[in-house]
Amino acid sequence: MTWLLTGGAGYIGAHVAAELVRSGRPVVVVDDLSSGLAERVPAGVPLVVCSVLDTRALARTMTTYGVSGVVHLAAKKSVAESVRKPLYYYDQNVRGTASVLAAMRLTGAHRLVLSSSAAVYGSPPGGPIAEATMTLPINPYGSTKLLAEWLLDAASARSEFSWIALRYFNVVGAGSAELGDPGVSNLLQSVLQALTAGERPHVFGAAQPTPDGTCVRDFVHVADLASAHLAAVDRLETDAASACHYNVGRGVGASVFDVLSVVREVTGVDPGHVVTAPRLGDPPCVVADPSRIRAALGWSATSDLHAMVDSAWDAWRWRWADRPLIQREIAEVSGDVV
Repeated sequence: MTWLLTGGAGYIGAHVAAELVRSGRPVVVVDDLSSGLAERVPAGVPLVVCSVLDTRALARTMTTYGVSGVVHLAAKKSVAESVRKPLYYYDQNVRGTASVLAAMRLTGAHRLVLSSSAAVYGSPPGGPIAEATMTLPINPYGSTKLLAEWLLDAASARSEFSWIALRYFNVVGAGSAELGDPGVSNLLQSVLQALTAGERPHVFGAAQPTPDGTCVRDFVHVADLASAHLAAVDRLETDAASACHYNVGRGVGASVFDVLSVVREVTGVDPGHVVTAPRLGDPPCVVADPSRIRAALGWSATSDLHAMVDSAWDAWRWRWADRPLIQREIAEVSGDVV
């Protein structure tokens, strides 16, 4: 069966596309290229440039390529931006999901894997977060992801429609150097950017109710996340009655200071840090209980934090390989011979 991948030219989407192609499945990518790059789409995979808000274009694509399942990743994902632009996030993430569902209804596609987020839990009590943990988002981004899940639940209640929502925790790293995260909004990427520029990265708050006072997160390698999507696709192809949420994380917390320590190990440079005010909407500790996805889909993360940082650093250096000045700065920072 052919799978439509929305957002397949993005950071996570490109990894998922590559994983689906390796599995031998026909894939078609839809991406508006607002943040994705066409060259990230695997060779031979059709790329349709359009917005997921364009229901007719989605339905036309699904009909043209005989799509029977969708992996829906296209969404806006910055917590800070969602606080500044809540209506924009509801439009893109909630209306975008509704548009995908409408196109599926028009064309008869009835399987969907949704890119969701640990942000649906908000600021939960201490301890690993299970799927049964109450969902109380504390920022607009988390709210839009929860509403998207509700839309899937409503759609499956009234028709033959099966779905799996993957609640990602903090995704980092690169499956290959050319597929590294092009953004600098997440912690690791912002640290690498600061290190390269000879600046000290910002630590948003050091008085949190955590062991070292900084926020604790469950970091998962993007390649592991891609394999989780493949496990979800496998399930939906064999189980027409699936409707479930799964946490995608390692079940291991790492603080901001832990990440800085591993960056020092990998790069050989101490970037230092500057403590600034906590960001609005940032919970102090978010760590997954991944036991449900392990039991149901047989999926577990395999990469540790060191492997994630190492792959991200390789990708960061590769990204600037054709920029001699920047590449020289990176080499000087890491102590390489120039």
